Amino acid sequence: MRTALLTAGLLIGLLSSVVLSLAVGARPLSVAEILNVLRDHGSAEATALLWDYRLPRTLVALLVGAALAVAGGLIQAFTRNPLADPGILGVNAGAAFAVTVAIAALGVVDTSGLIVAALLGAAVASLAVVAIGAGGRGPATPLRTTLAGVALAAVLGGVTSGLRLLDPGTFDRFRVWAAGSVAGPDLAQLVSVAPWIGIGLLIALGVTRPLNAIALGEDLAGSLGVRLAPARVLAVGAVTLLAGAATAIAGPISFLGLMVPHAVRWTVGPDQRRILPLSVLGGALLLLVSDVLARVVLPGRELPVGVVTAFVGAPVLVLLVRRRRVSGL
Repeated sequence: MRTALLTAGLLIGLLSSVVLSLAVGARPLSVAEILNVLRDHGSAEATALLWDYRLPRTLVALLVGAALAVAGGLIQAFTRNPLADPGILGVNAGAAFAVTVAIAALGVVDTSGLIVAALLGAAVASLAVVAIGAGGRGPATPLRTTLAGVALAAVLGGVTSGLRLLDPGTFDRFRVWAAGSVAGPDLAQLVSVAPWIGIGLLIALGVTRPLNAIALGEDLAGSLGVRLAPARVLAVGAVTLLAGAATAIAGPISFLGLMVPHAVRWTVGPDQRRILPLSVLGGALLLLVSDVLARVVLPGRELPVGVVTAFVGAPVLVLLVRRRRVSGL
């Protein structure tokens, strides 16, 4: 019953947020104007605004929000760490670092090249965190993996900032991207990243059963017939595709992958077969609402959506720390 209610609520909220995203901005559009544009009867101004700006921005927010939320849910299940997300484990930092190097050293500016760089950076960061967490004595633990991710993210973030400061002219137009923003990409850029996100989502939904077994402990999962190595490879691959593609088009957006899976888990329990599909809806809804807020919170100006998610995410993280019992995995 809870799952059905949550699904219905998320769908209603998502549809309402899509309408708000198409309507709200420096030049508001009424519902009648939106419908006229969709029927090819709108004014030239409204048509250009909707098709060239508002609609691509809305679709980017939907895809990126879903990707980051599912990536966070995967990492939390894979590491059995309720405080893990692509940002805390360094995946976003790896993607952002690779994009910065591609721009500074190779002169890459087209979206397809940046996507490849982001995917490679996310993959290397994911593998590095897993390797460092598994190093030393004993098996990898959630605490060790988290510490490895935080350390790697700090190092890569510092190097990335240094590279941008060395060549501020080159990176001037990437300032908004670096803060996390869904404004700017057009439909062609969206089409270039959508397949990667789609593949990542399909892989994620395909490993829900093994992740449920891993939550019981690796020894018990092995005794139940779960092949741990393929499950790990698929989970890391899905996180790489989702976080890498999302970072390539929208920049590093923090906290979303931490908040959404937790909120879903509080409602429907620890079953990944429910958490990941609902995280698709929840992530898309949260990022879309955050983007709408980013347009109106400062009159006459817009904030990068990454700033809004950080403002929302910090209190959520404090709430998690103060809870007597963190939602189980």
